Amino acid sequence: MTPRRETAKAQDGVLTEMPMRFGEDPLLWAAWLYYEDGMTQGDIAKKMGLSRASVNAYLADARTRGLVNIEIEPDRFRAVSIAVALKERFDLQDCLVIPSEGGERSLTERLGAAGAQALRRVMRPGDTLAVTWGRTVLAVADALSHPGLDDLRVVQATGSTTARIPWTPETCASRIAQALHASWVPISAPAIVSDPALRRDLLNQPLLAEQVAVLAEANRILMGVSSMRPESTIHTSGFLDSADHHRDYPDAVASIVGRFVSARGAAVTGPVNDRTIGIDLEALRRIPQRIAVAGGIDKIAAILAVLRGRFANVLVTDAATARGILKADGWQESPRRAALASASPGSAQIRSHAKKLFNAPQDAVDESLAGALAAHGAIIGPVPETSRAVMALDGPREGKVGIVIGGGSGHEPGFWGYVGKGCADAAVIGNIFAAPPPGPILAASRAVNRGAGLLYIYGNFSGDVMNFDMAAEMAGTEGIEVRSVVTTDDIASSPPDARGSRRGVAGNVFVFKIAGAAADMGASLSECEAITRRAAARIYTMGLALEPARLPDTRQPSFELGSEDMELGVGVHGEPGMVRHKLVPADDAADMLLDRILQEMNPARGDKVAVLVNSLGGTPAMELYILTRRIGQRLRAKGVILHRTLVGPYYTSLDMEGVSLTLLHLDDELVTYLDHPCQSAALTITARP
Repeated sequence: MTPRRETAKAQDGVLTEMPMRFGEDPLLWAAWLYYEDGMTQGDIAKKMGLSRASVNAYLADARTRGLVNIEIEPDRFRAVSIAVALKERFDLQDCLVIPSEGGERSLTERLGAAGAQALRRVMRPGDTLAVTWGRTVLAVADALSHPGLDDLRVVQATGSTTARIPWTPETCASRIAQALHASWVPISAPAIVSDPALRRDLLNQPLLAEQVAVLAEANRILMGVSSMRPESTIHTSGFLDSADHHRDYPDAVASIVGRFVSARGAAVTGPVNDRTIGIDLEALRRIPQRIAVAGGIDKIAAILAVLRGRFANVLVTDAATARGILKADGWQESPRRAALASASPGSAQIRSHAKKLFNAPQDAVDESLAGALAAHGAIIGPVPETSRAVMALDGPREGKVGIVIGGGSGHEPGFWGYVGKGCADAAVIGNIFAAPPPGPILAASRAVNRGAGLLYIYGNFSGDVMNFDMAAEMAGTEGIEVRSVVTTDDIASSPPDARGSRRGVAGNVFVFKIAGAAADMGASLSECEAITRRAAARIYTMGLALEPARLPDTRQPSFELGSEDMELGVGVHGEPGMVRHKLVPADDAADMLLDRILQEMNPARGDKVAVLVNSLGGTPAMELYILTRRIGQRLRAKGVILHRTLVGPYYTSLDMEGVSLTLLHLDDELVTYLDHPCQSAALTITARP
């Protein structure tokens, strides 16, 4: 039973200000202080501003309503535990962590509701609130309603951006002002002007000077956090229309208030900085309360950068993102909290080091690649000038478009397993879960270039995007035309309206195959690019893990997972999932994956699909085929035709015990390319299914 939401007024007094991470639930706060922090009822009474009798009643109510039993109810307390860890690690004023799953509402909508809750908690009469812009900030405005505070001012944190987006600074600030019944102070100038001299002239104008003076008086600020991905807010808002972030801001991993931050949390300067009208990072740090509302796996690096730089001191995010931020910063969950995160007593265990057949961990990638070349020497050979790339022995030919793929190692047989006739012409390999450098990519490009241009295909990870883009520029200076397709099939990593932010995972297998077939059949570079983009846009993947991956250097799990738990929405770089779930039978697990995919794909009766049931490294074939049986049953019941099914370890995450399900929504042309014969180490097709 869900505990009732109490009002802030207690039976015998008024509750003191409740930490944001407990939402608006005093039962949860009291139970946490008693069971997790080990406080006495008397101490809790003083902290909450209640009598001891009221605290005792709260604890009893928490038990009878199922919030607390012999152990602690896991989902609610896990979010609080993560929020506490974030607060302590980054010295935050407060932190609110929401579940990563939430029914029909998107993550952006739920973050908006949580951000609105946070604003309602902190706003006071006489406040001046600065507001940035973005999807999540607009979602806060949509969810916010808080009349009754006097003398509030809401001011834009920057000037205006392009009107081609609905979440402009003017819209976000004015809507929040309306919800708070506050006065709205715009910044009557563009966010970016053509040169620094014009910026100085505008700031000297009386109207703008008055508005900027109000901004300088802000005592709170509401901010979104933007990654540097192609479809992120900083790109779509027009801030970088006159700049190239790879060239002008190469160290930037995040943008906040229209400024740029490195992975270490340092300000990154470039040509746009002196042309930006709005608050700068130094002034931002002077605002007493800096509320960042952001979430999604694609924003982990960006949010971590903002926290490291102390640009935010209140964070509203989701559980999967929060855990990813902590793990990326080297946090290790304490045994006590790991036990709380488990869904049953004793299910979280401290794991020992895994046993591995390595020589030296630092040599694993090179030795593995050497073994692949030895085993498949009739299909692939080394690329000159580098030890981290392979090329097809029967693939590149005069007048044919060259297909170059690549990414980090740890996904074997990706990427070298998809090099061969009718598939890719070359694959470039990075360190474990790390992008290959531009040098090997350029060497592979030279090796397979036959005058018709090259098509690069790689997953949507920041390092891969940056390094392949750099290699494409270098190849261009040598007269080699390069086009790129970035794969984005992982539906767990971002909502449908932000597909460009999604990770590229096991769906790569189908993309590599179709691109290779198009090139082998004589398509031009433009045609290959168009065909490959269409295939990539029709691929959907969802994964789950039963056990985490173990990295060669540490031989320890990349995240903790109880013996009766599983993670839904895991990444292929050892990332935890979007939500933790009790372990379920195989048919239920297959349904969880398939239902999420079908909800987005929405195939009609009679449509054809290709299916990949992929082991993430440690899942045996028996289990994969049990899942395949159920997936076939479900698709046939919906009248969807299974044109081709692949089962096995096609795209792994080291030794992760788990599975990913990929569906390719076929059309007649894609069927032709999928069925075209190919021969590679990991995939051979000789005839129609």
